[in-house]
Amino acid sequence: MNHSESPITDQEFALFQRLIYKLAGISLSDAKRVLLVGRLGRRLAHYKFDTYSQYYQLVSSGQHPHELQQMIDLLTTNETYFFREPQHFDFLRDVILKERRGAGAFRIWSGASSSGEEAYSMAMVLAEHCNDSPWEVFGSDISLTVLARAQAGVYAQERISGIPPGYLRKYCLKGVRSQEGKLLIDNQLKQRVRFAQVNLTQPITGVGDFDVIFLRNVMIYFDAETKRKVIENMLPHLRPNGYFIVGHSESLHGISNRLQALKPTIYRRPR
Repeated sequence: MNHSESPITDQEFALFQRLIYKLAGISLSDAKRVLLVGRLGRRLAHYKFDTYSQYYQLVSSGQHPHELQQMIDLLTTNETYFFREPQHFDFLRDVILKERRGAGAFRIWSGASSSGEEAYSMAMVLAEHCNDSPWEVFGSDISLTVLARAQAGVYAQERISGIPPGYLRKYCLKGVRSQEGKLLIDNQLKQRVRFAQVNLTQPITGVGDFDVIFLRNVMIYFDAETKRKVIENMLPHLRPNGYFIVGHSESLHGISNRLQALKPTIYRRPR
């Protein structure tokens, strides 16, 4: 049997829906059934399992944390690219950085950084416009697989289309020999970006405070209760007057009264 086409029963799908919701706060709609089968079918094949119930018992037993993490990685990995929704990077450059000039070390958090493109896009803007002021970019994700890719800072050449040509020349290198056809983030820039695993649905410690938080294109996977919990967990780390930015198809309307809407997708924490 081709395991990626193993049938999944309604009952089995419901078990995984509950598990990924409990672990990562993600609401998998019934429309994601094909995605789940496509991604977890490979793990069934790996273990030579015939049913999704067998795999569920393995990951939910508490005895295989590495496989549980693997499952989380497979079900939470989302597509991203450099300078996605460029108006947010324009706002960072033209409004936030001008306002914060000379105000001490500038810190920005890419809350769902996936494979790192958003965090490195931020870093290019800061390297270009912070002059001599100290700055740091922090990227977090629940998936260890994408975080390893982010830390490596190596991307397929075809992914560079969103990077402005000036930034491309200054902050990226063309891979040679074994890295041919790849784009490498320049080492000096890479050293200014730190990545770590963070589950946004759990209390967050040890990340420090930020002037800006980007949490884009991940809240669409959360229900209203989880959105509220995530915002409550992140807000203590946003400095007064700091900015909170969400994706173009997302809104915090009715989710938090502690942030003030400046324009669609851009919020501010009042002093």
